[in-house]
Amino acid sequence: MTALKLRTHTCGQLKASDAGSKVTLMGWVARVRDFGQLIFVDLRDHYGITQVVVTQEKNFRADVSHLRPESVVQFKGTVQLRESENKNVATGAIEILADEFHLESASDVLPFPVSDNQKSEGEESRLRYRFLDLRTDRMHRNIVFRSDVIAYIRRIMVQHGFREYQTPILTSSSPEGARDFLVPSRLHHGLFYALPQAPQQFKQIIMCSGFDRYFQIAPCFRDEDPRADRSPGDFYQLDIEMSFVTQNDILQTVESVMMDVFSHFSNRPFQRTPFPHITYRDALLRFGSDKPDLRYELEMVDTADIFSNSEFKVFANTLAGKGHLRAIRLPGAAAQSRKFFDDLDGVAKLNRLGGMPYVTIAEDEWKGSASKFINAAERQALTAKLGLRSGDAAVFITGPGEQATLQAGGKVRSAAAAALGMGKGNEWAFCWIVDYPFYEWNEDEKKVDFSHNPFSMPQGGMEALLSKKPLDVLAYQYDLVCNGIELSSGAIRNHRRDIMKKAFEIAGYPAEVVERKFPALWHAFQFGAPPHGGIAPGIDRMIMLLLDEPNIREVIMFPLSQRAQDLMMAAPSDVTQRQLDELGLALKPRPQG
Repeated sequence: MTALKLRTHTCGQLKASDAGSKVTLMGWVARVRDFGQLIFVDLRDHYGITQVVVTQEKNFRADVSHLRPESVVQFKGTVQLRESENKNVATGAIEILADEFHLESASDVLPFPVSDNQKSEGEESRLRYRFLDLRTDRMHRNIVFRSDVIAYIRRIMVQHGFREYQTPILTSSSPEGARDFLVPSRLHHGLFYALPQAPQQFKQIIMCSGFDRYFQIAPCFRDEDPRADRSPGDFYQLDIEMSFVTQNDILQTVESVMMDVFSHFSNRPFQRTPFPHITYRDALLRFGSDKPDLRYELEMVDTADIFSNSEFKVFANTLAGKGHLRAIRLPGAAAQSRKFFDDLDGVAKLNRLGGMPYVTIAEDEWKGSASKFINAAERQALTAKLGLRSGDAAVFITGPGEQATLQAGGKVRSAAAAALGMGKGNEWAFCWIVDYPFYEWNEDEKKVDFSHNPFSMPQGGMEALLSKKPLDVLAYQYDLVCNGIELSSGAIRNHRRDIMKKAFEIAGYPAEVVERKFPALWHAFQFGAPPHGGIAPGIDRMIMLLLDEPNIREVIMFPLSQRAQDLMMAAPSDVTQRQLDELGLALKPRPQG
């Protein structure tokens, strides 16, 4: 059959007022229903679905009846009103009475259904045939939504006085936390480029170059292990940098952008505005995490004073060894089964705690593994401090090291909330985590190391570095958290070479190493650098939250698999010996064992 002219309309465009019009549609066959005298074809394109009717006398009727789903076809016909409107479809008031038909591209047998797809197939199959997976309604909507969000962000950033500048993809390797992806140089054998983990140094150089408000929808590359909220390989962030600003200037600007975006694309209310500020130290003590989910309370409370003379060996031994004892109130959890508390005990043990004592309160009756060891005075004090009521439970977090104990408590807190069905509230619980420690102790290397971002400005500047113990120095560093997901990290940057030199010296990097590793910043700070700072909210995580998707791969068009493979493009892949020779590389066999 001869091909028809290109489409005159899209499948989602037609409406009742188009009845009587001659149209040409092109698209994918979503389904074919053969009722003998009539064949109904649901034709789909990017914009929607239109029903096409083929009558018995048409000479192409047999060809249409044998169409496989996802074949690409053309229909020419007349728009007519349906006898019975389908209100579930935007074009449900009309249908096309087909006059001509042309098969553009036939589909083979599908590896999984596209129309009415329930996502029951394995993720590997979906990623191998991603072009089919992206045709499904859910994935197609997700990717269109992503495009809309990014376009909206660009508009509002310009409205806030920012300009978008691009930064290089090939750069130098630098110690910024994650593993670099390295690119061997053909012209300089033995030397390597690196894909940027973030445009960190470049955006600081932009500020040093006299520009003021920079942003970029920036690709970032990190060789990291995948998680539900982290994609291995590449991801995108709203990269922001501002000069001549304070920390509050940046927080207020980004808060305004987030409220604008989340209000525009969601009907959910904000739990609190302005977003609360929580210090890093306070977040650990209360929630056991620097990315707390504030949709539920479940705060850890220090109970060492209550049990300072406890007869319970677990408590007594912990406190005698200068350990830590905290408790979490679980509202209404007294009615939970023994399995509920056993499961939480398992979480505690999995996180290197000895276990998780607990009590339940029903009227005046206390039960649970710790109840018989808690006397009347301790019960009264615990009730007052935790705000316990009849029907509640309390779990105890005990351990020797503060950091490990608090983080384990945070895991117990999250597990309890999930088991109790908390955190499902229809709201956005944003918060800022501020006052991060500048340094931390690296137990593996037995040395002081940077805890967050080596390019940050220490609070107190040079005086703090000279007069305080390294682990007591705080930094102008901050994270934005939403519903327990870290959306971004940022900092007021160090812009003075003398402070940069001293800060790295404390972490064990002499000046010559700093100059060699970070030559651009080292020299830029020599010629008048403005005070500046920035942040970089993750685009993928923002969209994941807005769509309420549990996995970040559901909002990325072509993500890597959990094993960091592109199954559709068969990457990573072998290269030829000639390519290796051009780069001056030789492959070594992988060590056994």
